[in-house]
Amino acid sequence: MTLLLGFLPLAIWLYLLLAHNGFWQLKERDGHEVLPAPARWPSVVAVVPARNEADVIQKSICSLLAQDYQGDFRVILVDDQSDDGTASLLRAMNFDKLTILSGVQRPPGWAGKLWAMHQGVAKADEFAPDFLLFTDADIAHAPDNLSRLVARAEQDGKVLVSLMARLSCASWAEAFLIPAFVFFFDMLFPFGAVNDPKNKLAAAAGGCMLARRSNLIVAGGIEAIHRNIIDDCALARLMKPQGPIWLGLSDRAVSLRPYDGFAEIRRMVARSAYAQLSYSPLLLLGTLLGLFVVYIAPVGMALFGAGLGQIAGWATWIIMALMFQPMLRFYRLSPFWGLALPLMGLTYAAFTLDSAIQHWRGRGGMWKGRAQAETKI
Repeated sequence: MTLLLGFLPLAIWLYLLLAHNGFWQLKERDGHEVLPAPARWPSVVAVVPARNEADVIQKSICSLLAQDYQGDFRVILVDDQSDDGTASLLRAMNFDKLTILSGVQRPPGWAGKLWAMHQGVAKADEFAPDFLLFTDADIAHAPDNLSRLVARAEQDGKVLVSLMARLSCASWAEAFLIPAFVFFFDMLFPFGAVNDPKNKLAAAAGGCMLARRSNLIVAGGIEAIHRNIIDDCALARLMKPQGPIWLGLSDRAVSLRPYDGFAEIRRMVARSAYAQLSYSPLLLLGTLLGLFVVYIAPVGMALFGAGLGQIAGWATWIIMALMFQPMLRFYRLSPFWGLALPLMGLTYAAFTLDSAIQHWRGRGGMWKGRAQAETKI
């Protein structure tokens, strides 16, 4: 048993290092490469679902309206029954290319964000755009972000291009949890596999998703995924059979809202973690056991083991710390945070268990004060 706990985690991490699409290298990034301009810049409508976003909405929408995009572009804000004056702040600014839509009550069976997106798409149909840009109300965009999104989509006829926005990473809690969150997401959905047309794996990042409208219509539209709490990955699964998709890290889309401590990050993760496991107690148990083997057992062997098992434990801990380095550099953090990755893994295991508990209590999928525990992935 001692050798098993020493060498099984080592074998797993060697596989992740050498044969898991090189996810940890972060090669899939929207960097400074030159993307050829399309012969014609297609029309785009941005759909922004917003619920109680008064603290960030002006900066977010202004960043969209300041895009240097050469084609036809307009923005639709769906005010999802906010009670903090979100829409009023924008109406006072009177932007020509901004349409503000007052969202109506969510029908039974719909996830809240997807219902807001659906209403925005219905309004966008009046303009018959070539592309729909789905972006969150707390994301700020660099002036060239849309141009690069469209250029990338037009390059190979992609049907979906998505950017993992840079999240806030200023506080101690954010430094401890946010890079690990992105690392674990990339481990679960290796961007290289997502971007491979021959691989069926699909994923996206909901903060910034450019979808080709004609393919979205053929796929059944937002209604086809209306129950999904994890809306971004659901959209990616819907779109990938239609054509190639692309997902990468970016500095051009940045989250405007910091996480107010440990508890808020826990709520963010708990909202969807159990949904990712299809609300299955067996998958939950298997996941918790797997996280123990992958993250906790190596540390236990390194600190308290003996002989070959202890050597394997130290080797595993060092490998995972080294694999975490590119993500730490992306977030401009000390490389010593890599040694804390096992503790981060344990913390996310606790968040996953909490997600299941919240679901069992009827508070699953909490978003902006709304529980969506009945929603299935």
